[in-house]
Amino acid sequence: MNFLSRGAEAILYRKGELLIKKRIPKGYRIKILDEKLRKERTNREAKLLMEAKRNGINVPSIIEKNLDEAKIVMEFIDGEKLRNLLDSMKKSKLEDVCKQIGEMLTKLHEAGIFHGDLTTSNMILKNGKVYLIDFGLGKFSKKVEDFATDLHLLKHALIAGHNEKGEQIFEKIISYYNPKDKDKIIKRLEEIEKRGRY
Repeated sequence: MNFLSRGAEAILYRKGELLIKKRIPKGYRIKILDEKLRKERTNREAKLLMEAKRNGINVPSIIEKNLDEAKIVMEFIDGEKLRNLLDSMKKSKLEDVCKQIGEMLTKLHEAGIFHGDLTTSNMILKNGKVYLIDFGLGKFSKKVEDFATDLHLLKHALIAGHNEKGEQIFEKIISYYNPKDKDKIIKRLEEIEKRGRY
């Protein structure tokens, strides 16, 4: 088993074609509460991934869920993070990727899923397809505010990571983003951005 990374919530290992995500105990939390939280978050993330997959979104397939160990075993998506690719992409390829992201976000929000950490570091390109990973901060939601927050996070990740090109990429993605509440979501996004300015 190869160690990949350690985040605030979990440790990631790779074992062949599998990714193992194990939520780590937090010493500052009461043990019973810590176990409950880790089980709940593991269960929720697995459910989100399965629901996303059911709605035609490219996400890792779940192989095993072990709540007692706060562990998810899933398919390892062996590709390149979009963050490292966008700046050097040819125009036609970039157009295709923006279309894929816009359509993926439409399906995600129509399925009532809030990702919670929409960045180009959580999108992987494999064989020309965009995969969405890391639903650790996600939840099931029907709230316009949550979907607008997803877009807000993505927009700022694009601007921070890809300079002046970031805003153009975001606008291109939004042109392919068409959930039934699009107008309300975009209006709320504008409100969120205004809040941030004052």
